[in-house]
Amino acid sequence: MIHREGFQGEWRKAEGRGNHPLPSRGSGRVEGQESLVDDEVDETGLPTLTGPHRCWTIRKGDHAREGGSVPRQTLDVPEVEQLTILDSEGHVDADLEPAIPPGDLRRLYRTFLLARRFDERMLRLQRQGRIGTFGPIRGHEAAVLGSVYALRPSDWLVPYYREWPAYMWRDWPLDNLILYYAGYSEGMRVPDGNRDLPLCIPIASQVPHAVGVAYAARLKGEDSVTLVYFGDGASSHGDCQEAMNFAGVFQAPLVFYCLNNQWAISLPRARQTHARTIAQKAIAYGFPGVQIDGNDLLAAYVATREAVERARRGDGPTLIEAVTYRLSLHTTADDPTKYRSADEVKAWEAKEPMPRFRRYLEAKSVLTEADHVALEAEVDAEIRDAIERAEARMQASLLDVFEHVYAEPTPELLAQREELRRHLAASGDGGAR
Repeated sequence: MIHREGFQGEWRKAEGRGNHPLPSRGSGRVEGQESLVDDEVDETGLPTLTGPHRCWTIRKGDHAREGGSVPRQTLDVPEVEQLTILDSEGHVDADLEPAIPPGDLRRLYRTFLLARRFDERMLRLQRQGRIGTFGPIRGHEAAVLGSVYALRPSDWLVPYYREWPAYMWRDWPLDNLILYYAGYSEGMRVPDGNRDLPLCIPIASQVPHAVGVAYAARLKGEDSVTLVYFGDGASSHGDCQEAMNFAGVFQAPLVFYCLNNQWAISLPRARQTHARTIAQKAIAYGFPGVQIDGNDLLAAYVATREAVERARRGDGPTLIEAVTYRLSLHTTADDPTKYRSADEVKAWEAKEPMPRFRRYLEAKSVLTEADHVALEAEVDAEIRDAIERAEARMQASLLDVFEHVYAEPTPELLAQREELRRHLAASGDGGAR
């Protein structure tokens, strides 16, 4: 029931005009450039296609196009591996189970619980008008924590807008996150020593940034790997495809991590791409793709660990598709009841990542009910303290909206700022919230 399996991709050659023959031996070669055409030809007279880092073999056909002499042939392309280790009931495949120290398992569970309780509290704060728009994480925690656990502190983390539990794992102050969601840019000030980029709101724009970070680290001779998160919707954006192509060509030490939560806001997965998997898109760019159960923290860790090790060896990038579900809102500005059914949500609730991980830990005698209760009280107190610290720092003035707009403020901006200052002074309001 718990297994690795492969999805075999299909390649179909288009009919009609525009089907160019394979290049002849040595054709199109530019001096100093590695040719994609091997020096050898097979018995049909066709060259063997190779690449600098991967080779597609050709299965020879014995049939020819009707009315012609060019044989049809089929490329043997890599399969897409699917990985599950911990099923929805918390049963583990012992053959695939990673050796994680008990202390790390407990810390992972505590961070999982902290993220879940923080998520719930932030939703309440938003409804009370104490913070701005917030993107809940519920349902994604295992995919995020399992993957970030595979990183070293010296590795780079590039999130999009929902991976803030990874910040918790990498010891970000909680009050910074609360400040950020209250509209204070200093909330995204990266802690000293952390190799993290800030949360990124524009869809897919962080993916080229991550490739640049990874490629720069390679040029500098660093032993670091970059992990970049994005969603299923982002995987259809040009930024994402261009980044994958660059990473494949230059063998950047990078892990592309797609959180496929079935919905790009209100657009279902089936309307985003006709590909059977998102993971198979890696094949087009010449590196491996793997699909995992994104509600399985162990699978998330194992797949990311293998991808990180591969990148660190100099073997290039990997694409991981973590199949999960957005159990809550897209953001607090969203009403998912308008576009998805209660039955669909209920079906995914049964696959929820937190209960299965808890059952697994209990079966290993790493966690007890008393431990859970104590941890819950501990993280609740931590969140309360963080809210108090954050709100004590919320001393912005309305005049601050004019700051950090231009390196040198324009005359118009200065005039507007002065006009607002006079208005606030006349009204007896200094502009503080």
